[in-house]
Amino acid sequence: MSAVSSLCPEIGGYVVAKFGGTSVANFDAMNSSANIVLANKEVRLVVLSASAGITNWLIALAEGCDADKRADYLKQIHTIQHAIVDRLHDSDVIRQEINRLLENIKALSEAASLATSDALTDELVSHGELMSTLLFTELLRQRGTDVEWFDIRKIMRTNDHFGCAEPDNIQLQSLVTEYLLPRLQNALVITQGFIGREEKGRTTTLGRGGSDYTAALLGEALNLKRVDIWTDVPGIYTTDPRVVPSAQRIDKIAFDEAAEMATFGAKILHPATLLPAIRCDIPVFVGSSKNPQAGGTLVCDTTAAPPQFRAIALRRKQTLLTLHSLKMLHAQGFLAEIFTILSRHNISVDLITTSEVNVALTLDTTGSTSKNGYLLTNALMTELSTLCRVEVEEDLALVAIIGNQLSQVRGLGKQIFDALEVFNIRMISHGASNHNLCLLVPGKDAEQIVQTLHQSLFE
Repeated sequence: MSAVSSLCPEIGGYVVAKFGGTSVANFDAMNSSANIVLANKEVRLVVLSASAGITNWLIALAEGCDADKRADYLKQIHTIQHAIVDRLHDSDVIRQEINRLLENIKALSEAASLATSDALTDELVSHGELMSTLLFTELLRQRGTDVEWFDIRKIMRTNDHFGCAEPDNIQLQSLVTEYLLPRLQNALVITQGFIGREEKGRTTTLGRGGSDYTAALLGEALNLKRVDIWTDVPGIYTTDPRVVPSAQRIDKIAFDEAAEMATFGAKILHPATLLPAIRCDIPVFVGSSKNPQAGGTLVCDTTAAPPQFRAIALRRKQTLLTLHSLKMLHAQGFLAEIFTILSRHNISVDLITTSEVNVALTLDTTGSTSKNGYLLTNALMTELSTLCRVEVEEDLALVAIIGNQLSQVRGLGKQIFDALEVFNIRMISHGASNHNLCLLVPGKDAEQIVQTLHQSLFE
């Protein structure tokens, strides 16, 4: 019995397997991922990210750059993809396909050098997944597998919020039944994560890390047995092992705990991934494509005896807005006006604290593939300034302590803040959820704070 199946309940049906960028980074990584797919006959649908590094180069091209930089970025992308093509047999046809996409990238990057846009960015960035899935399909075909490449844009319809588009689940359910399900019954299907199409036919993206979300949405629409997420880490840990080498793997974790971790920065899962899984109670397995026999983490509905402290998550690049106005004092509707303005500019608020004449709120600047991840546009600042004085603090980090029934733990504050007495804590948020206590801290101190907390709470 495999490390995966020994953890997972038998509920019938197929499995969707998603492989991240490092799992398809080069020919050897793709070959290892193919081994995982072929070893499990229940895997009928595979979702891929772009090869590692490709998306970053494509975003750099989409931001508009001079001819020398453009040539350098294009060369990097060409090198990564052709290193895989060169390892394939009878590669003339697939080489032509990859070259055609590389020519598209070149043309789009030249257009971006003249005028950038979020729509152009999404069109350009989508080529990473198109190339990786074509290469992976050809690799499997050459290994004698009955396999079919499928363009996810046929079924993944979204709104036109380029850079972080939201899928239409009702359309997805209908289109999956019509176009995808019949193919699964005849062949192994390889498709793209992260990308979709809006009603006018333009390509969209679901935000950075959106391939996990794609896999979960397809698992829900097809009522599959399980979603397997294959990455470069064998499971979910008590914190990022790159920050704390002594971090411990969590073998089984509940949906709500994992959702808190994903929301507050744990990079193993995209924050939206668990929403479809929770709706349909589909278990999610997280394992390492480099070492599939090492086991991993099963995310499911409930776990026995959940611990008081489960994990520490870190999210960098946070922005703090402090809004000051005497009009707030005993006034009604001030916050409503503020949130209406933020909504008009497609900005969601993470944490918020208030006093008589001040509101402090945090904005997450990560997650979108939009060319300007910077959210504080001149238009937004001008509109806010008509209501209040605005102060902006950047280069902050959010440290979230994830656990169970934290709002009912006596001495919680003392335990945490005694450990952090030498650090400056800019903002504290606690009480809205039983599962987290959030600290906004200077970015330069973030890793040391995580290390100190982990030693105090877990070691």
